[in-house]
Amino acid sequence: MSTTGRQQSALAQPVTLPSAGRAAAYLGLFLLGALVGLSGALVQAAWFPGGLLLALAGAAGLHLGGSYVIGSRAGAVAPAAGWMVAVVLLTASRPEGDFLFGAGVVSYLFLLGGMAVAVMCATLAQGRQPGGDRVRLGK
Repeated sequence: MSTTGRQQSALAQPVTLPSAGRAAAYLGLFLLGALVGLSGALVQAAWFPGGLLLALAGAAGLHLGGSYVIGSRAGAVAPAAGWMVAVVLLTASRPEGDFLFGAGVVSYLFLLGGMAVAVMCATLAQGRQPGGDRVRLGK
């Protein structure tokens, strides 16, 4: 099948590395996600239920904001990955027996709610849309 005169599907395009600016933006969003995860871990237990809602709303805002800034779903996935890494590292206990998360319901709500928020934001984020006149099927 010839693609002369037509734009190929995004799935048929070769995979290329992102530009340096886009890679820096992804790294910045990853670090912001880790920072939001750390701050959410501290806030969620301090003021129940307001702290939990604030921590989850902050994570959702960062995920959706990242997707709008980057213009693709990867902008929501980068801070979600940073959030996940920070929270998983904070759940691990140290040899001294110290840990940041208690074994209460609030901590589990933060962990599972944060994962659900990350998945929802990455799913609902605006994906790349083809340009041009032939975007709609009925034309």
